[in-house]
Amino acid sequence: MTMTETNAGATFATPTPAYRLGAVTKTYARNGRPVQALAGVDLEIAQGDFVTIQGPTGGGKSTLLQMLGALDTPTAGTVHLGGVDLAKASSSKLGDIRAREIGFVFQAFNLIPTLTAAENVDMGLEPLGLSKAERAERVREALAHVGLAERADHRPAELSGGQQQRVAVARAIAKRPRVLLADEPTGNLDESMRDEILAVLEQLNAEGLTLVVVTHDSAVARRARRRLRLERGTVRDITR
Repeated sequence: MTMTETNAGATFATPTPAYRLGAVTKTYARNGRPVQALAGVDLEIAQGDFVTIQGPTGGGKSTLLQMLGALDTPTAGTVHLGGVDLAKASSSKLGDIRAREIGFVFQAFNLIPTLTAAENVDMGLEPLGLSKAERAERVREALAHVGLAERADHRPAELSGGQQQRVAVARAIAKRPRVLLADEPTGNLDESMRDEILAVLEQLNAEGLTLVVVTHDSAVARRARRRLRLERGTVRDITR
């Protein structure tokens, strides 16, 4: 594993490749009947890539993101993140991977309203066992990285929607993850705030951070280096 130093001083782990999925199938039981959310997905995502995933509701997007995020395991198949097969890892190992190696950003900002921006970012570092000084430095760097150094002491209600989502991004990158997974990260934002968040994500990607973004917005998808469509549990590359 190598390390890449960013312009703002944050360092992201850069293993190669990021993900390798082999014949991934996921079947759920719904009302006593099996439902296949993923149907033999084969997929590689290169380190440093920017990938978007589109598709209809119920097509398997959220399930695939859960597999990539070590939030669920497949019924069959392999999901390699670096050298670890997430399909075979123990619950404690998966928890450690989620805490240290994967950053998450969601449509809902998921900020605690009574905490400042800095305190919200700091919460994401709690599982890492860092010293207070190291945590403070990472929080400072992450907020500076998303352009909110001057807003560290502001609570969510004092920030715009775009600024709140930037705090959520800062919380995700403060842990210095291998990969950032985003589920509709601009879904609650207007066009100008959407572009603001995309600019932040694109800058992070330019510095080497792998991005995987689920989105219904074709304007977002077109900004990616690689576009995937997930439909009826199968993936096809629609990159133009």
